[in-house]
Amino acid sequence: MPSSIPAAFRGRRAKVAALALPVGLAGSLVGFPLVAQATPSPDAVIAEVYGGGGNSGATLTNDFVELGNAGSAPFDLTGWSVQYLSGAPTGTSKWQATPLSGAIPAGGSYLVAEAKGAGGDTALPTPDASGTLALSGTSGTVALVHSTTPLTCLTAADCAANDSIKDLVGFGTAVVRETSPATGAGNTTSVTRDAALTDTDNNAADLSGATPSPRNSAGEEGGTGGGDPAPPAPPADPTPGDLRIHDIQGTTRLSPYNGATVTNVPGVVTAIRATGSSRGFWVQDTKPDSDPSTSEALFVFTGSVTPQVKVGDSVVVTGKISEYYPGGASAGGQSVTELSGPATTVVSSGNALPAAELIDNKTLADVYSPTPNQADGNIENLALRPTKYALDWLESREGMLVRVGTSRVVGASNSYGETWITTKPNQNKTSRGGTLYNAYDQVNQGRLLVTSLTGEQVKANVGDTLTGDSTGVLDYANYGGYSLQTTKLGTVESGGIEREVTREAEEDELSVATYNVENLDPTDPQSKFDELAEAVVKNLASPDIISLEEIQDNNGAKDDGTVAADRTLTQFTDAIKAAGGPAYEWRGIDPQDKLDGGEPGGNIRNVFLFNPKRVSFVDRPGGDATTAVEAVTNSKKGKEVTLSVSPGRINPASDAWKSSRKPLVGEFTFHGEPYFVIGNHFNSKGGDQPIYGRFQPPVLSSEVQRLAQAKEVNTFVTSLLAKDKKAKVVVLGDLNDYGFSAPLAALTDGGVLKDLMNTLPKNERYSYVYDGNSQTLDHILTSPAIKKPDYDVVHINAEFAEQASDHDPQVARLR
Repeated sequence: MPSSIPAAFRGRRAKVAALALPVGLAGSLVGFPLVAQATPSPDAVIAEVYGGGGNSGATLTNDFVELGNAGSAPFDLTGWSVQYLSGAPTGTSKWQATPLSGAIPAGGSYLVAEAKGAGGDTALPTPDASGTLALSGTSGTVALVHSTTPLTCLTAADCAANDSIKDLVGFGTAVVRETSPATGAGNTTSVTRDAALTDTDNNAADLSGATPSPRNSAGEEGGTGGGDPAPPAPPADPTPGDLRIHDIQGTTRLSPYNGATVTNVPGVVTAIRATGSSRGFWVQDTKPDSDPSTSEALFVFTGSVTPQVKVGDSVVVTGKISEYYPGGASAGGQSVTELSGPATTVVSSGNALPAAELIDNKTLADVYSPTPNQADGNIENLALRPTKYALDWLESREGMLVRVGTSRVVGASNSYGETWITTKPNQNKTSRGGTLYNAYDQVNQGRLLVTSLTGEQVKANVGDTLTGDSTGVLDYANYGGYSLQTTKLGTVESGGIEREVTREAEEDELSVATYNVENLDPTDPQSKFDELAEAVVKNLASPDIISLEEIQDNNGAKDDGTVAADRTLTQFTDAIKAAGGPAYEWRGIDPQDKLDGGEPGGNIRNVFLFNPKRVSFVDRPGGDATTAVEAVTNSKKGKEVTLSVSPGRINPASDAWKSSRKPLVGEFTFHGEPYFVIGNHFNSKGGDQPIYGRFQPPVLSSEVQRLAQAKEVNTFVTSLLAKDKKAKVVVLGDLNDYGFSAPLAALTDGGVLKDLMNTLPKNERYSYVYDGNSQTLDHILTSPAIKKPDYDVVHINAEFAEQASDHDPQVARLR
């Protein structure tokens, strides 16, 4: 699960385990397509979507979304919104929302008018609500949401995991959709649901192309009035006003002009975002003031409309100043000062750009954030002190042109073209070139996310070097915080890291491994099974026992009550055998439907694989999803401890496991000796405030449940050792927390367990890379009776641009 103390799960491009973005996602899912499948709606649905309003050939002047109500009672829309996302979202894309009011009549319609185009001659019927969303005529996603806060999910899986989404329609080639996107959208056609408002959660089956037929709650159809006003016209006089950008930005994180309309603010266009639903351009003043705490740049937000300016244009802009919180204010992130609803006048073109300011080893202060002076920890009203605090320096350059020189890559490139570098080359360097996350107060402030505004992409692994200057504007997002949006990107020089291969266990060594296989199920391509299988055989040397996390049921995210995972496990063990590995057997317990968290409908669980030629599993009947395993004394052997059931679950009725994976406990025999193995997958970090947010220190709300989970496991291990202090116990899995965290302290409390991660050299203590931080989420712990275990984190995924999982597996060899 992703982590580093996230925002509200960063619309994480991932199959998720619990909406986590940002830290704590079940994974980052690079390269595997996902579909959104929620529960079909019995009442309110999106009945029609039209994005061709005012386009070439269109009759209607406006885009629109029509809602329908298949229920027998009015559907109250108080607090609801219609939201829009581009069909091919990038990491910087934003959902845009139109708030709703009133109700959808029983069996009736509700019309939401959106952006007006330049063409067409027929207005919509009087709308029930109006917005300014510029929908694509061919490809996009519309959601009906029980909130007016913009969504943050950018993948189908993340959106499927968001309970605030009532219905979702992806059309054209939309990445975010239900099962498959609807087809037939165009300038003269909408995508329309049938009269019965059928909802099977397959957009392709439920909606099809048709002549646009808008209808409002009064039953009016066709062109009977309404529509949006024309966009604002630029002021007749383009003379720059007295207000400058540094006045608007001010000396704190919030603009003193927030909510005000400003006129003819001058600047030169330095960069343009011309794709997605968060389009716009940056302007920077060429006559800065002398105050280093005031930014000289501003983002001009144009929504889904492509900016009609060029880099180098000298412009004056008029519009409303707002503080936009990426991911929503509740996520805890900082805001971006923006000018929205712009009217722009180009005064001249081809102007020189301000010099890009260099960020180097000395730029960012050693102290990360200021100390808040109020109870909730909010720092956004504090005066910026850029020479004293790293976060303040970055905020004081919001939107400005900056550059980095040759830099070490500390987070591998992903499919969104994002790469993490460090501006501090010697900061907490790992043995393989990453940057180690050592403690909550050591956030590695040199890290910086680098991505491209021009479509350039690099493919870099951790330890590579991004050579030459990378230049662009400094932006802020709800994941990763501050990022360099480049107009010029450096080139990659390989650092040469290779995927590690661990040694084979000797005859008298029991090898036990843990591996998070990232929501594995039969809907994944066979290539994913094959990659994971090759890693088990080649890189892990076919361990005797493997504790797997994130095994899903037989049809993955399809929510139809299926809980069995035998097809998933058969496909995986067959792939291992085909790769030259042993004929593994498995043991697990099917969860109750939808009670173990993870991707909705996926019924995630922990599973043991074992090689029957090397180790035996002790089956004791009675273990199921609700029965608690207990430590009991073997009546035949006196002091020897056994399990009441095997496999079993630790206290599954405890609130500690609510909407979370329950630990799997199994009894094994190796060379005549019993071993007790406990496979875990603690809850994600989703919901934690981000380390780069406005609340300092961030509140780690998700830690409460992991702490309770750790105590439950510790209590069970203690009960085993109380009956036999020589019992050999292995606790392992994705614990979603760091070696220095409170949950790990609770898990090892009383000396019942030793975290093997702490036996490695300090610069090798990591199994996961998130936001450029090499960190520990996965652990293997052993009881005192296991002497001198040989332990290895096998780095094969987390540091690489191409990966079968986002976690690195681990193996311990025991005697």
